[in-house]
Amino acid sequence: MNYSEIMIKETTEEDLDNIMTLWNNGEVMKYVGFPEGLGITKKELENWYKYIINKPYRCHYSIYTDELGYCGESYYNVDVTTGYACLDIKLLPHAQGKGIGYRGLSYAIEKAFKEGKAIAVYVDPHPDNKSAWKLYEKLGFMQTETPHFIETTHPYLELTYERWLELNRIRDREMYK
Repeated sequence: MNYSEIMIKETTEEDLDNIMTLWNNGEVMKYVGFPEGLGITKKELENWYKYIINKPYRCHYSIYTDELGYCGESYYNVDVTTGYACLDIKLLPHAQGKGIGYRGLSYAIEKAFKEGKAIAVYVDPHPDNKSAWKLYEKLGFMQTETPHFIETTHPYLELTYERWLELNRIRDREMYK
């Protein structure tokens, strides 16, 4: 898929029906502990929406393509006391394996660093979610010891701002060879 075909936008109330479909999909939600889907209602999502956007430190994005329509979401939330931002991405099954996750999470990473002023971003994928691990490694995340101020029951993967900048310099050089 050509990256120019992927549209990422800040989530609005118009996206809530799509998010409800995403979160109620058991295949999407199995690695976060909901193999039957979340079972969320539109009213619950409307309440969630009131909280989710708090720029520049917290933002949620909806991902679309012309061909596939709604594909999924990406998200960042910066802890202003530590400078660490948790990230998330979820894609509907029809959008997986097409490079959309790479582009969608790259977008959230860039925004967390540039707008949210994060010093590091992190994810804590389920050990069995092999496709997520592959994506995170491709983006440059490294498994490290979990900082004492972060709670997780899964492995902790981190990407610092310095590493992100260096990886982007390398990608840029390779693109122009």
